[in-house]
Amino acid sequence: MASGSGVPGSRLAAFACCIALVQFLAPGTAAAQQTHPYRPGVDVLHYALTIDLPDTGAVIRGDALLTVRRTARMDTLVLDLRSLRVAQVTVGNSARAFRRTDSTIHVPLPRGDTGTFRVRVIYSGRVTDGLIVRQDSLKRWTYFGDNWPNRARFWIPSVDHPSDKATVSWTVRGPASLTVVANGTLVDTRTVGAGPARRSTTRWRAAKPIPTYLMVIGAAPLIRHDLGETACGLAEMQRCVRQSVYVAPEQRAAVPGHFAKAGDMVRFFSELVAPYPYEKLAHLQSSTRFGGMENATAIFYDDRLFRRPNGVSEGLIAHETVHQWFGNSVTGRDWPHLWLSEGFATYFAALWTERAHGDSAFKAQMANVRRVILSDTVAVANRPVIDTAQSDLMMLLNANSYQKGGWVLHMLRGELGDSAFFSGVRAYYGKHRHGTAVSSDLQAALEEASGRSLASFFDQWLRRPGYPEVEISWETDASERSIALTVTQGDRFGAFEFPLRLAFTDSLGAVRHVEVAIPAVPETQLQLPISGSVRSVEVDPDVQVLGRFTVRPAANSP
Repeated sequence: MASGSGVPGSRLAAFACCIALVQFLAPGTAAAQQTHPYRPGVDVLHYALTIDLPDTGAVIRGDALLTVRRTARMDTLVLDLRSLRVAQVTVGNSARAFRRTDSTIHVPLPRGDTGTFRVRVIYSGRVTDGLIVRQDSLKRWTYFGDNWPNRARFWIPSVDHPSDKATVSWTVRGPASLTVVANGTLVDTRTVGAGPARRSTTRWRAAKPIPTYLMVIGAAPLIRHDLGETACGLAEMQRCVRQSVYVAPEQRAAVPGHFAKAGDMVRFFSELVAPYPYEKLAHLQSSTRFGGMENATAIFYDDRLFRRPNGVSEGLIAHETVHQWFGNSVTGRDWPHLWLSEGFATYFAALWTERAHGDSAFKAQMANVRRVILSDTVAVANRPVIDTAQSDLMMLLNANSYQKGGWVLHMLRGELGDSAFFSGVRAYYGKHRHGTAVSSDLQAALEEASGRSLASFFDQWLRRPGYPEVEISWETDASERSIALTVTQGDRFGAFEFPLRLAFTDSLGAVRHVEVAIPAVPETQLQLPISGSVRSVEVDPDVQVLGRFTVRPAANSP
């Protein structure tokens, strides 16, 4: 998700070539390996959700049929559901007495250690969150799912945690004036009645498991702009990826806008990582807390973005599209690993910039991302990226999860080289697609691809706050034909280990690039050979290292 808002790049061209599909089309093992610490002993396999929308207002009726597998001895299934009234619960064909709290339903189960059963919950009431119900500027009622992080529980009886992914099917009944879009493939739409009383029933079904925070419907007076079949030959489930944009009728002139590039984006990421993992990709003008929300196969963008002169930005479309692979197909198993979603979306959106607009645009974007990190005095300065102590999940939407997480990937690419980095990312994705992962899973895949340990790298950049704050002083010694550098690291975040990349410019304007390894100590003395005088020293000329660097030439230097 986001809070708001050509010619291949030279380093990517060799790696954005066609990938053999067979390695990604074999059945994955990640789903069988994942654990569910949130609700031990239970694994929801499928949600069959029926939602009746009113002609006006926020009072809904719901009928949820869950297919549940018990994986260990347990006598009670606990489902999340906030506030709404529960009329009936059945297990199999039998009605069950249940215990209701303000946020959960406790359902007695048959005796046993394992087995699969169906649980049905019939419920109703006024929705206050999760499903955003409002009237638009023309007083038309609209309904949009907005579940992140754990707000599905406001309208869906569920195990509302990313560790438990499931497939979902939707049956949505509502006024015929509403266009209904949801996860997966459109099964059918039927309309009955006449005049203002006409009502429609629309069914969608998603064949791949997703977390509850991605299970959504959008129901509003929308029109569809077809972007056509894209990324043909690079889709996991279909021959091509059908893409569409849904907007309010008065915004039809705003499309396609930057969505004209959506097909190239899906092709690029499919070539770079793996075939597109789902049935389709729809882009919707919607109501959401966020500038964009990456719901599987149905990305929601804030309504106001479509009303700007330039519409939805290219960068935001790229960011939300990347999530279809990272976050949606490979989902962080628990909240502290959110960077595996948002950091990937941040960095791979920058890789789209590199692909579409060249190296200079990519470096400028990464420099801007670094400025955001260095200016953050709350999350980056005080907390690690893998933040196990954050109790308010919304607070995880910060510069650590997005910008610093993206920079960690950028530095890993610089450390390992393109071949090992992208091979490791592909292996990580291939192993955990349609399942869940934690940070150590990415580490293991990159270590396997590169043949080197990354334990200290992951500990330094992901499990401690901050970044290097470095002062570099230098002076030349003409007689010794050398330059002496003193590298001092500040006390605020302590010493880091990092590669120091320097560009020396001599009196004639010639530039020489040097890289030296800086250990995690407060001060490092370096003596480097030079062939002439040094006029200036530039740190990190290719924008590859996260840190705050200050260069101070000695008094006797030119």
